Amino acid sequence: MAKTTKQPEDYRFVVFSDDAAKFSFLTRSTAKSEETIKWEDGKEYPLVKIQISSKSHPFFTGEEKIIDTEGRVDRFKARAEKAAKLRATLGNKVKKAEKEAEKKAKKAEKSKE
Repeated sequence: MAKTTKQPEDYRFVVFSDDAAKFSFLTRSTAKSEETIKWEDGKEYPLVKIQISSKSHPFFTGEEKIIDTEGRVDRFKARAEKAAKLRATLGNKVKKAEKEAEKKAKKAEKSKE
């Protein structure tokens, strides 16, 4: 079955309103709405309430949250340093234990002779 029209039949002017930002705009849409509003031109249009618009979204307003990457990097470096010190300490303990084992082995050999 071939389409006879390119646009849906209920494509009409609709007002979208972001009440938090006190921002509204008129555009064409197929969005359904039970409410209506009188627009600046004096005509009444369907009203669709939205929670976020270009006036309230951080990306558009330039109020993006800056992630504290420096704090994360510092914490990572601190953990890595601590792990390196622990490895060095454990490595020293192993070397010390190996030396003591060698000394005991040499003493044991001398006592057998």
